[in-house]
Amino acid sequence: MTLEDIRNVDDLHQFVHEALCEKENLLENQFETHRSMLHKSEKVCGIHFALKGPRNLRLSAVWSADQNTVLFYDAKGERYSKTALPRYLNAPTS
Repeated sequence: MTLEDIRNVDDLHQFVHEALCEKENLLENQFETHRSMLHKSEKVCGIHFALKGPRNLRLSAVWSADQNTVLFYDAKGERYSKTALPRYLNAPTS
Protein backbone atom coordinates (compact mmCIF):
# COMPACT_ATOMS: atom_id res chain seq x y z
CA MET A 1 0.00 0.00 0.00
CA THR A 2 1.28 3.48 -0.85
CA LEU A 3 0.57 6.80 0.83
CA GLU A 4 -1.69 7.77 -2.06
CA ASP A 5 -3.87 4.71 -1.35
CA ILE A 6 -4.77 5.92 2.16
CA ARG A 7 -8.31 7.29 2.12
CA ASN A 8 -9.68 6.27 5.53
CA VAL A 9 -8.65 4.94 8.94
CA ASP A 10 -8.77 1.30 7.80
CA ASP A 11 -6.37 2.10 4.95
CA LEU A 12 -4.11 3.90 7.42
CA HIS A 13 -4.17 0.85 9.70
CA GLN A 14 -3.10 -1.38 6.80
CA PHE A 15 -0.32 1.04 5.78
CA VAL A 16 1.03 1.21 9.34
CA HIS A 17 0.83 -2.59 9.73
CA GLU A 18 2.85 -3.11 6.55
CA ALA A 19 5.44 -0.50 7.58
CA LEU A 20 5.90 -1.96 11.08
CA CYS A 21 6.24 -5.50 9.73
CA GLU A 22 8.75 -4.32 7.14
CA LYS A 23 10.86 -2.64 9.83
CA GLU A 24 11.60 -5.98 11.53
CA ASN A 25 11.15 -8.29 8.51
CA LEU A 26 7.99 -9.85 9.96
CA LEU A 27 5.45 -11.75 7.88
CA GLU A 28 2.35 -9.55 7.70
CA ASN A 29 -0.09 -12.44 8.00
CA GLN A 30 1.60 -13.77 11.16
CA PHE A 31 1.11 -10.71 13.38
CA GLU A 32 -1.64 -8.21 14.12
CA THR A 33 -1.44 -4.50 14.68
CA HIS A 34 -3.99 -3.23 17.18
CA ARG A 35 -5.23 0.33 17.31
CA SER A 36 -6.61 2.48 20.08
CA MET A 37 -8.01 5.97 19.87
CA LEU A 38 -6.26 8.86 21.60
CA HIS A 39 -8.57 11.46 23.13
CA LYS A 40 -8.24 15.08 24.12
CA SER A 41 -11.21 16.76 25.77
CA GLU A 42 -13.55 13.92 24.80
CA LYS A 43 -12.54 14.25 21.13
CA VAL A 44 -10.37 11.81 19.14
CA CYS A 45 -7.04 13.50 18.38
CA GLY A 46 -5.07 10.51 17.11
CA ILE A 47 -4.62 6.78 16.94
CA HIS A 48 -1.99 4.59 18.59
CA PHE A 49 -1.01 1.45 16.67
CA ALA A 50 0.81 -1.40 18.43
CA LEU A 51 2.33 -4.57 17.04
CA LYS A 52 3.56 -7.36 19.31
CA GLY A 53 5.98 -9.67 17.57
CA PRO A 54 8.13 -12.65 18.47
CA ARG A 55 10.45 -12.63 21.49
CA ASN A 56 8.46 -9.83 23.15
CA LEU A 57 9.13 -7.44 20.25
CA ARG A 58 6.95 -4.33 20.42
CA LEU A 59 6.66 -1.75 17.67
CA SER A 60 4.30 1.19 17.52
CA ALA A 61 3.11 4.16 15.53
CA VAL A 62 1.00 7.21 16.33
CA TRP A 63 -1.16 9.13 13.90
CA SER A 64 -1.66 12.75 14.92
CA ALA A 65 -4.95 14.11 13.59
CA ASP A 66 -3.84 17.74 13.98
CA GLN A 67 -0.64 17.32 11.99
CA ASN A 68 -1.89 14.46 9.78
CA THR A 69 1.39 12.65 10.27
CA VAL A 70 2.39 9.18 11.44
CA LEU A 71 5.31 8.75 13.83
CA PHE A 72 6.92 5.29 13.87
CA TYR A 73 8.73 3.87 16.92
CA ASP A 74 11.08 0.90 17.08
CA ALA A 75 11.45 -1.77 19.77
CA LYS A 76 13.56 0.61 21.89
CA GLY A 77 10.82 3.22 21.82
CA GLU A 78 12.90 5.50 19.62
CA ARG A 79 11.29 7.28 16.71
CA TYR A 80 12.72 6.05 13.44
CA SER A 81 10.41 7.68 10.91
CA LYS A 82 7.89 10.47 10.43
CA THR A 83 5.48 10.30 7.50
CA ALA A 84 3.16 13.09 6.37
CA LEU A 85 -0.04 11.88 4.74
CA PRO A 86 -0.86 13.46 1.37
CA ARG A 87 -4.56 13.95 2.15
CA TYR A 88 -6.27 14.81 5.40
CA LEU A 89 -8.08 11.99 7.18
CA ASN A 90 -11.07 12.71 9.35
CA ALA A 91 -10.55 11.54 12.91
CA PRO A 92 -12.96 8.79 13.92
CA THR A 93 -15.67 9.77 16.38
CA SER A 94 -15.05 6.94 18.85
